[in-house]
Amino acid sequence: MKLAYFVHDVHDAAVARRVDMLQRGGAEVTVLGFRRSDTPITQILGAPVFDLGRSFDAKLAHRAGSVLKSVLGAGRWREAVAGAQVVMARNLEMLAIAARVRALAAPGANLVYECLDIHRMMLSAGAPGRLLRGLERHLLRSCSLLVVSSPAFLTHYFQAIQGTHTPALLAENKVVVADAAQVARPRAPDLASGPPWRIGWFGMIRCAKSLELLAALARAHPDLVQVTIRGRPAYHEFDDFQDIVDRTPGMSFEGPYSRADLERIYGEVHFTWAIDYFEEGQNSDWLLPNRLYEGGLHGSVPIALASVETGRWLAARQAGLLLADPAQELADRLSRLTPEQYAMLFSRTAQIPTADLASDDGDARAMVQRLAAA
Repeated sequence: MKLAYFVHDVHDAAVARRVDMLQRGGAEVTVLGFRRSDTPITQILGAPVFDLGRSFDAKLAHRAGSVLKSVLGAGRWREAVAGAQVVMARNLEMLAIAARVRALAAPGANLVYECLDIHRMMLSAGAPGRLLRGLERHLLRSCSLLVVSSPAFLTHYFQAIQGTHTPALLAENKVVVADAAQVARPRAPDLASGPPWRIGWFGMIRCAKSLELLAALARAHPDLVQVTIRGRPAYHEFDDFQDIVDRTPGMSFEGPYSRADLERIYGEVHFTWAIDYFEEGQNSDWLLPNRLYEGGLHGSVPIALASVETGRWLAARQAGLLLADPAQELADRLSRLTPEQYAMLFSRTAQIPTADLASDDGDARAMVQRLAAA
Protein backbone atom coordinates (compact mmCIF):
# COMPACT_ATOMS: atom_id res chain seq x y z
CA MET A 1 0.00 0.00 0.00
CA LYS A 2 1.34 3.42 -0.92
CA LEU A 3 0.86 6.03 1.80
CA ALA A 4 1.64 9.76 1.58
CA TYR A 5 2.39 11.18 5.02
CA PHE A 6 2.18 14.97 5.55
CA VAL A 7 4.05 16.15 8.67
CA HIS A 8 4.71 19.48 10.37
CA ASP A 9 8.34 18.71 11.31
CA VAL A 10 10.40 16.07 9.53
CA HIS A 11 12.96 16.26 12.35
CA ASP A 12 10.46 15.21 15.03
CA ALA A 13 11.46 11.83 16.52
CA ALA A 14 7.76 10.95 16.80
CA VAL A 15 7.47 11.28 13.01
CA ALA A 16 10.27 8.75 12.55
CA ARG A 17 8.55 6.43 15.02
CA ARG A 18 5.30 6.59 13.03
CA VAL A 19 7.13 6.06 9.72
CA ASP A 20 8.79 3.01 11.28
CA MET A 21 5.45 1.60 12.38
CA LEU A 22 3.82 2.21 9.00
CA GLN A 23 6.70 0.49 7.21
CA ARG A 24 6.55 -2.45 9.62
CA GLY A 25 2.88 -2.73 8.75
CA GLY A 26 3.65 -3.05 5.05
CA ALA A 27 3.09 0.51 3.82
CA GLU A 28 5.30 2.14 1.21
CA VAL A 29 5.66 5.57 2.83
CA THR A 30 6.41 8.91 1.19
CA VAL A 31 6.89 11.84 3.58
CA LEU A 32 6.02 15.44 2.71
CA GLY A 33 6.79 17.97 5.40
CA PHE A 34 8.23 21.16 6.79
CA ARG A 35 11.57 21.24 8.56
CA ARG A 36 12.90 23.11 11.59
CA SER A 37 16.44 23.45 10.21
CA ASP A 38 18.08 25.24 7.31
CA THR A 39 19.13 21.99 5.63
CA PRO A 40 16.52 19.74 3.99
CA ILE A 41 16.64 16.01 4.62
CA THR A 42 16.00 13.50 1.85
CA GLN A 43 14.81 10.40 3.73
CA ILE A 44 13.46 9.08 7.03
CA LEU A 45 14.26 5.40 7.63
CA GLY A 46 14.55 4.98 3.86
CA ALA A 47 11.24 6.72 3.11
CA PRO A 48 11.73 9.58 0.63
CA VAL A 49 11.10 13.07 2.00
CA PHE A 50 9.72 15.94 -0.09
CA ASP A 51 10.63 19.27 1.47
CA LEU A 52 7.80 21.80 1.94
CA GLY A 53 10.14 24.46 3.32
CA ARG A 54 11.40 25.92 6.58
CA SER A 55 9.08 26.59 9.50
CA PHE A 56 9.59 27.75 13.07
CA ASP A 57 8.31 26.78 16.53
CA ALA A 58 5.77 29.21 18.04
CA LYS A 59 5.72 31.50 14.95
CA LEU A 60 2.10 30.85 14.07
CA ALA A 61 1.73 33.67 11.56
CA HIS A 62 4.74 32.44 9.59
CA ARG A 63 3.47 28.87 9.72
CA ALA A 64 0.01 29.96 8.56
CA GLY A 65 1.61 31.71 5.61
CA SER A 66 3.65 28.62 4.78
CA VAL A 67 0.55 26.45 4.91
CA LEU A 68 -1.39 28.81 2.65
CA LYS A 69 1.49 28.89 0.19
CA SER A 70 1.61 25.09 0.16
CA VAL A 71 -2.16 24.82 -0.35
CA LEU A 72 -2.03 27.25 -3.28
CA GLY A 73 0.96 25.42 -4.74
CA ALA A 74 -0.40 21.93 -4.09
CA GLY A 75 0.09 20.91 -7.70
CA ARG A 76 3.84 20.72 -7.13
CA TRP A 77 3.33 17.57 -5.06
CA ARG A 78 1.00 15.81 -7.46
CA GLU A 79 3.65 13.34 -8.63
CA ALA A 80 4.79 12.48 -5.09
CA VAL A 81 1.25 11.58 -4.02
CA ALA A 82 -0.10 10.07 -7.23
CA GLY A 83 -1.16 6.47 -6.75
CA ALA A 84 -1.43 6.67 -2.96
CA GLN A 85 -4.18 4.59 -1.37
CA VAL A 86 -3.92 6.59 1.87
CA VAL A 87 -3.08 10.26 2.45
CA MET A 88 -2.35 10.85 6.14
CA ALA A 89 -1.80 14.22 7.80
CA ARG A 90 -0.23 14.89 11.18
CA ASN A 91 -2.16 17.83 12.74
CA LEU A 92 -4.54 20.40 11.31
CA GLU A 93 -2.18 22.57 9.31
CA MET A 94 -0.93 19.52 7.41
CA LEU A 95 -4.48 18.25 6.92
CA ALA A 96 -5.32 21.45 5.04
CA ILE A 97 -2.40 20.83 2.66
CA ALA A 98 -2.98 17.08 2.39
CA ALA A 99 -6.66 17.50 1.54
CA ARG A 100 -5.82 19.81 -1.35
CA VAL A 101 -3.01 17.62 -2.72
CA ARG A 102 -5.20 14.53 -2.43
CA ALA A 103 -7.97 16.22 -4.41
CA LEU A 104 -5.51 16.89 -7.22
CA ALA A 105 -3.37 13.76 -7.20
CA ALA A 106 -5.22 10.89 -5.50
CA PRO A 107 -8.94 11.69 -5.14
CA GLY A 108 -9.78 8.07 -4.40
CA ALA A 109 -7.34 7.80 -1.49
CA ASN A 110 -8.49 7.58 2.11
CA LEU A 111 -7.80 10.86 3.92
CA VAL A 112 -6.63 10.24 7.50
CA TYR A 113 -6.25 12.92 10.18
CA GLU A 114 -3.68 12.13 12.87
CA CYS A 115 -4.16 14.41 15.88
CA LEU A 116 -1.76 13.83 18.77
CA ASP A 117 -2.22 17.13 20.63
CA ILE A 118 -5.07 19.62 20.99
CA HIS A 119 -3.34 23.00 20.68
CA ARG A 120 -4.65 25.73 22.98
CA MET A 121 -5.63 27.80 19.94
CA MET A 122 -8.17 25.10 19.05
CA LEU A 123 -9.88 25.71 22.40
CA SER A 124 -9.85 29.51 22.27
CA ALA A 125 -13.22 31.22 22.63
CA GLY A 126 -12.07 34.04 20.35
CA ALA A 127 -12.40 34.43 16.59
CA PRO A 128 -9.16 32.55 15.74
CA GLY A 129 -10.29 29.53 17.76
CA ARG A 130 -13.73 29.52 16.18
CA LEU A 131 -12.19 29.81 12.72
CA LEU A 132 -9.78 26.91 13.31
CA ARG A 133 -12.49 24.68 14.74
CA GLY A 134 -14.69 25.46 11.77
CA LEU A 135 -11.88 24.59 9.37
CA GLU A 136 -11.24 21.35 11.24
CA ARG A 137 -14.93 20.35 11.15
CA HIS A 138 -15.02 21.09 7.42
CA LEU A 139 -11.93 18.98 6.72
CA LEU A 140 -13.09 16.15 8.99
CA ARG A 141 -16.10 15.66 6.73
CA SER A 142 -13.68 14.50 4.02
CA CYS A 143 -11.71 12.21 6.34
CA SER A 144 -12.17 8.46 6.41
CA LEU A 145 -10.45 8.07 9.78
CA LEU A 146 -9.30 10.09 12.78
CA VAL A 147 -6.20 8.80 14.63
CA VAL A 148 -5.66 9.94 18.23
CA SER A 149 -3.09 8.99 20.88
CA SER A 150 -5.41 9.32 23.90
CA PRO A 151 -9.07 8.43 24.39
CA ALA A 152 -9.53 11.69 26.28
CA PHE A 153 -8.98 13.63 23.04
CA LEU A 154 -12.10 11.96 21.69
CA THR A 155 -14.31 12.39 24.75
CA HIS A 156 -13.26 15.90 25.78
CA TYR A 157 -12.65 17.52 22.40
CA PHE A 158 -13.69 15.74 19.21
CA GLN A 159 -17.00 14.47 20.60
CA ALA A 160 -17.80 17.08 23.24
CA ILE A 161 -16.68 20.21 21.33
CA GLN A 162 -16.45 19.30 17.65
CA GLY A 163 -19.33 16.82 17.57
CA THR A 164 -17.46 14.69 15.06
CA HIS A 165 -18.79 11.38 13.79
CA THR A 166 -15.60 10.43 11.93
CA PRO A 167 -14.52 6.85 12.75
CA ALA A 168 -11.57 6.91 15.15
CA LEU A 169 -8.51 4.78 15.81
CA LEU A 170 -6.63 4.94 19.12
CA ALA A 171 -2.87 4.69 18.49
CA GLU A 172 -1.09 5.36 21.78
CA ASN A 173 2.49 6.65 21.86
CA LYS A 174 3.92 3.23 22.61
CA VAL A 175 7.51 2.15 22.02
CA VAL A 176 7.83 0.48 18.59
CA VAL A 177 9.40 -3.01 18.73
CA ALA A 178 9.53 -6.04 16.45
CA ASP A 179 7.80 -8.49 18.82
CA ALA A 180 6.35 -7.38 22.15
CA ALA A 181 6.42 -10.96 23.46
CA GLN A 182 10.20 -11.02 23.10
CA VAL A 183 10.94 -7.74 24.92
CA ALA A 184 13.08 -8.32 28.00
CA ARG A 185 11.58 -6.31 30.85
CA PRO A 186 13.63 -5.51 33.99
CA ARG A 187 12.21 -7.42 36.95
CA ALA A 188 14.41 -5.82 39.61
CA PRO A 189 16.02 -2.37 39.69
CA ASP A 190 19.67 -2.23 38.60
CA LEU A 191 19.97 1.16 40.28
CA ALA A 192 20.66 1.27 44.01
CA SER A 193 17.78 2.69 46.02
CA GLY A 194 17.92 6.34 47.00
CA PRO A 195 18.33 8.79 48.41
CA PRO A 196 19.22 10.53 46.31
CA TRP A 197 16.20 9.56 44.23
CA ARG A 198 16.90 10.19 40.56
CA ILE A 199 14.10 11.68 38.47
CA GLY A 200 14.32 11.65 34.67
CA TRP A 201 12.39 14.19 32.59
CA PHE A 202 12.81 13.03 29.00
CA GLY A 203 11.29 13.88 25.62
CA MET A 204 9.76 17.14 24.44
CA ILE A 205 10.62 19.59 27.24
CA ARG A 206 8.12 22.44 27.15
CA CYS A 207 6.61 22.85 30.65
CA ALA A 208 8.03 25.85 32.53
CA LYS A 209 6.03 24.96 35.67
CA SER A 210 7.61 21.50 35.79
CA LEU A 211 11.08 22.98 35.43
CA GLU A 212 10.50 25.42 38.29
CA LEU A 213 8.95 22.72 40.48
CA LEU A 214 11.78 20.23 39.93
CA ALA A 215 14.44 22.91 40.35
CA ALA A 216 12.89 24.07 43.62
CA LEU A 217 12.75 20.48 44.85
CA ALA A 218 16.40 19.85 43.98
CA ARG A 219 17.56 23.09 45.61
CA ALA A 220 15.58 22.55 48.80
CA HIS A 221 16.56 18.89 49.14
CA PRO A 222 20.00 18.41 47.55
CA ASP A 223 20.61 15.09 49.30
CA LEU A 224 17.16 13.74 48.46
CA VAL A 225 16.69 14.38 44.74
CA GLN A 226 18.69 14.53 41.50
CA VAL A 227 17.01 15.56 38.23
CA THR A 228 18.23 14.61 34.75
CA ILE A 229 16.65 16.29 31.71
CA ARG A 230 17.08 14.86 28.21
CA GLY A 231 15.44 15.62 24.88
CA ARG A 232 14.44 18.71 22.95
CA PRO A 233 13.61 21.78 25.04
CA ALA A 234 11.13 24.21 23.50
CA TYR A 235 13.31 27.17 24.49
CA HIS A 236 10.65 29.70 23.51
CA GLU A 237 8.49 28.39 26.37
CA PHE A 238 11.15 29.21 28.99
CA ASP A 239 12.61 32.55 30.04
CA ASP A 240 15.93 31.04 31.11
CA PHE A 241 15.98 27.24 30.73
CA GLN A 242 19.74 26.70 30.78
CA ASP A 243 20.30 29.29 33.50
CA ILE A 244 17.85 27.52 35.81
CA VAL A 245 19.55 24.20 35.14
CA ASP A 246 23.03 25.67 35.71
CA ARG A 247 21.99 27.31 39.00
CA THR A 248 20.43 24.16 40.41
CA PRO A 249 22.71 21.65 42.15
CA GLY A 250 21.71 18.12 41.28
CA MET A 251 19.96 19.14 38.04
CA SER A 252 21.49 18.53 34.61
CA PHE A 253 20.51 18.74 30.95
CA GLU A 254 22.08 15.95 28.89
CA GLY A 255 20.79 16.88 25.42
CA PRO A 256 18.89 14.78 22.87
CA TYR A 257 18.71 11.01 22.76
CA SER A 258 17.69 8.29 20.32
CA ARG A 259 15.55 5.18 20.56
CA ALA A 260 18.72 3.14 20.95
CA ASP A 261 19.39 5.00 24.23
CA LEU A 262 16.07 4.26 25.93
CA GLU A 263 17.10 1.23 27.99
CA ARG A 264 20.24 2.98 29.23
CA ILE A 265 18.81 6.38 30.12
CA TYR A 266 15.69 5.07 31.86
CA GLY A 267 17.86 2.56 33.68
CA GLU A 268 19.80 5.48 35.17
CA VAL A 269 16.78 6.99 36.96
CA HIS A 270 14.38 5.73 39.61
CA PHE A 271 11.42 7.78 38.40
CA THR A 272 10.04 9.21 35.16
CA TRP A 273 8.52 12.71 35.40
CA ALA A 274 5.22 12.15 33.58
CA ILE A 275 3.59 15.41 34.69
CA ASP A 276 2.82 18.23 32.27
CA TYR A 277 1.28 21.62 33.06
CA PHE A 278 2.01 23.16 29.65
CA GLU A 279 -1.68 23.45 28.75
CA GLU A 280 -3.12 22.77 32.18
CA GLY A 281 -6.84 21.99 32.22
CA GLN A 282 -6.79 21.23 28.50
CA ASN A 283 -4.31 19.20 26.42
CA SER A 284 -2.04 18.48 29.40
CA ASP A 285 -4.93 16.84 31.23
CA TRP A 286 -5.87 14.66 28.25
CA LEU A 287 -2.61 13.44 26.75
CA LEU A 288 -0.72 10.17 27.29
CA PRO A 289 2.96 11.12 26.78
CA ASN A 290 5.73 9.10 25.14
CA ARG A 291 7.68 9.01 28.41
CA LEU A 292 4.87 7.09 30.10
CA TYR A 293 5.47 4.14 27.77
CA GLU A 294 9.24 4.48 27.47
CA GLY A 295 9.78 4.67 31.22
CA GLY A 296 7.32 1.90 31.99
CA LEU A 297 8.88 -0.46 29.47
CA HIS A 298 12.38 0.11 30.84
CA GLY A 299 11.66 -0.03 34.55
CA SER A 300 11.40 3.60 35.60
CA VAL A 301 8.45 4.37 37.90
CA PRO A 302 6.20 7.13 36.50
CA ILE A 303 5.35 10.13 38.66
CA ALA A 304 1.97 11.48 37.57
CA LEU A 305 -0.98 13.60 38.61
CA ALA A 306 -3.78 11.37 39.81
CA SER A 307 -6.51 13.61 38.36
CA VAL A 308 -5.47 13.56 34.67
CA GLU A 309 -5.58 10.94 31.92
CA THR A 310 -2.00 9.77 32.60
CA GLY A 311 -2.87 9.19 36.25
CA ARG A 312 -6.05 7.35 35.33
CA TRP A 313 -4.11 5.14 32.89
CA LEU A 314 -1.66 4.23 35.67
CA ALA A 315 -4.35 3.79 38.32
CA ALA A 316 -6.13 1.28 36.08
CA ARG A 317 -2.91 -0.74 36.13
CA GLN A 318 -2.21 -0.12 39.84
CA ALA A 319 1.13 1.46 38.98
CA GLY A 320 3.01 4.72 39.36
CA LEU A 321 3.57 7.29 42.09
CA LEU A 322 0.33 9.29 41.87
CA LEU A 323 0.06 12.74 43.42
CA ALA A 324 -2.60 15.41 43.87
CA ASP A 325 -0.17 18.32 44.37
CA PRO A 326 3.48 17.54 43.62
CA ALA A 327 4.75 20.85 45.00
CA GLN A 328 3.26 19.98 48.39
CA GLU A 329 3.59 16.19 48.41
CA LEU A 330 6.61 14.99 46.48
CA ALA A 331 9.40 15.92 48.89
CA ASP A 332 7.57 14.28 51.78
CA ARG A 333 6.76 11.14 49.78
CA LEU A 334 10.38 10.73 48.69
CA SER A 335 11.85 11.50 52.11
CA ARG A 336 9.74 8.72 53.65
CA LEU A 337 10.23 6.23 50.79
CA THR A 338 12.07 3.09 51.89
CA PRO A 339 13.97 0.68 49.60
CA GLU A 340 11.22 -1.88 50.19
CA GLN A 341 8.51 0.59 49.19
CA TYR A 342 10.42 1.57 46.07
CA ALA A 343 10.84 -2.10 45.18
CA MET A 344 7.04 -2.42 45.37
CA LEU A 345 6.55 0.60 43.08
CA PHE A 346 9.09 -0.87 40.67
CA SER A 347 7.38 -4.26 40.74
CA ARG A 348 4.01 -2.73 39.93
CA THR A 349 5.54 -0.90 36.97
CA ALA A 350 7.20 -4.11 35.79
CA GLN A 351 3.81 -5.85 35.91
CA ILE A 352 2.21 -3.47 33.41
CA PRO A 353 1.58 -5.72 30.39
CA THR A 354 4.19 -5.22 27.69
CA ALA A 355 1.40 -4.90 25.12
CA ASP A 356 0.22 -1.79 26.98
CA LEU A 357 3.64 -0.18 26.56
CA ALA A 358 4.92 -1.38 23.18
CA SER A 359 3.54 -1.74 19.65
CA ASP A 360 5.00 -4.53 17.54
CA ASP A 361 4.84 -5.70 13.94
CA GLY A 362 1.44 -7.32 14.50
CA ASP A 363 0.04 -4.00 15.76
CA ALA A 364 1.66 -2.25 12.81
CA ARG A 365 0.00 -4.57 10.30
CA ALA A 366 -3.36 -4.09 11.99
CA MET A 367 -2.95 -0.31 11.88
CA VAL A 368 -2.03 -0.24 8.19
CA GLN A 369 -4.95 -2.53 7.36
CA ARG A 370 -7.25 -0.18 9.27
CA LEU A 371 -5.94 2.82 7.35
CA ALA A 372 -6.47 1.07 4.06
CA ALA A 373 -9.97 -0.12 4.95
CA ALA A 374 -11.19 3.20 6.41
